[in-house]
Amino acid sequence: MTQRLYYHDSFLYEFEAELVEILSVDSRTVLVLDRTAFYPTSGGQAFDTGWLWADSPAESERLRVVEVTEDDQGRILHFVSERPRFGPGTHVHGLIERERRRDHMQQHSGQHVLSAAFVRLFNLPTVSFHMGVQSSSIDLDANNLSEEQVRDAESLANDVVLENRRVDIRFVTQQEARGLGMRKIPTVEHGRLRLIDIHDFDLTGCGGTHVASTGQIGGILLRKLEKVRQAWRVEFVCGKRAVVTARRDYTALVESSALCSSHIWELPQQIRRLQEDARSARKANAMLVEEVADSWASRLLAEAPPREAALLIVRLFPDRDLGFVKLLAQRLIRQTPRVIALLGTTQDQPSLVFAQSAGQPFDMGALMKEALSRLGGRGGGSKEMAQGGPVRIEELESVLMEIAARLGGDTPGQENRLVPTQGT
Repeated sequence: MTQRLYYHDSFLYEFEAELVEILSVDSRTVLVLDRTAFYPTSGGQAFDTGWLWADSPAESERLRVVEVTEDDQGRILHFVSERPRFGPGTHVHGLIERERRRDHMQQHSGQHVLSAAFVRLFNLPTVSFHMGVQSSSIDLDANNLSEEQVRDAESLANDVVLENRRVDIRFVTQQEARGLGMRKIPTVEHGRLRLIDIHDFDLTGCGGTHVASTGQIGGILLRKLEKVRQAWRVEFVCGKRAVVTARRDYTALVESSALCSSHIWELPQQIRRLQEDARSARKANAMLVEEVADSWASRLLAEAPPREAALLIVRLFPDRDLGFVKLLAQRLIRQTPRVIALLGTTQDQPSLVFAQSAGQPFDMGALMKEALSRLGGRGGGSKEMAQGGPVRIEELESVLMEIAARLGGDTPGQENRLVPTQGT
C-alpha cells in the first residue's frame, strides 16, 4: 500500500520517494512508489499530473506523469510518458503540477461548501459529484428544485467563502464518526476515516485534496440546473475557473449586445423580439412560397399541351429548393385529377420529386428507384409521390426525358422541355 502524503498536506507539491515497482498496464508504463503526493482519480476528483525523476535534475531526464489511479491493493499507479532508465530501489523526486492541483482543491472544497448549503437550507443531500475540465457538478436527491433555491444556496456558500473559515483535516474511527454529526459517513473496511472539517459549517469524510481555509476557494458560481433521472444536477465553477468563466460569459454578452445595438441587460428582451420577428418572417415567407407554387402550378397546367391521357409536366429548377418543388408537385396533382409531374431542383443538394394524381396507373416510387439506379443516390416513396437525391446531375435531364417519353408515349413537345426555369 502506498503512503498518501496528500492526506496530510494538500499543499505539498514536491516530495521524495523510493521506486518500488515498474509495471505495464495496457501497454503503458506504470511506476509504483513507497509514498506519493500525487492524487489518484477518486470520489469525483480528477488525478494530479506532474513529473518524476531520479537524481538528475535535467529536464530531459524527467518523466511526465500523465495519469494517476489506485488499484485494489491500495497502490497508487503513476502512468508515465516513457519507461525510466532507472529501476526499483531508486530514490526519486516528484513534482506536482501546481496550477492543476490548486484548481482541483478549489473545485472540491467548493463542492463541500455547496453541498452543505443545500442540506442546511433545504435538506437536499448530494448523491454524486463530478469534476470536469471546464466545470463541476453535483447531483441532488430532490424531486423539485427551483432557481430561487439555487440562488439561495449559492449566496450562503459564498458567505461561507467570505468568512474564510478554517478547513481542518482529522482522522477518526468509524465508531467515533457516528457521534460527530457528519453530513456523510463513508464506509471503510479498515483503518481510520479522513474527515474534512469546515469550521462550524460542514463535516464529512473525504480523501480528496482541499484548501486550508474557505477564502482560498474564491467565488462559487452556479451556472446550470437540469433534471437527470431521479435527481437534479447543479453545474458550478469555483475560484479562478469562476473568474475565467465569468469573463468569457461577459465577453459573449458584450459582443451579442453590440450586434443587437442594446445593453447586455436588455439582451433577453431583444432576443425575444428577434425570435418573434423571425417567426413572423417565416410565416410570411411560407405564405409567399405557397402563392408562388400556386401560380407556377396554374401556369404549367395552362402551358401543357392537351392530351387524351394525363397532362405531363416536366421541369428542372436551378433556383428553387426541395421544399418548393414538393409543394409545387402537391399543387399540380390537386388542381386537376389528370396530372403526372416529374420535377427536380439543382440548387444546393439536387433533388427529384415524382407525383401523379390519384387514379393514374403509374408507380412513382418504382420510377424514382429506376431513375436513381442510373443517377446514383437514395430515395423512394409511394405510388402517388416519391422523392430522391441524385448524384450524377449531368445525366439528370436525359434520364427525365426518357421517363417522360415512356409515360406519355412520345417525347414531350418543345414547350415542355427541361430548360432551366428562372424567376417566378
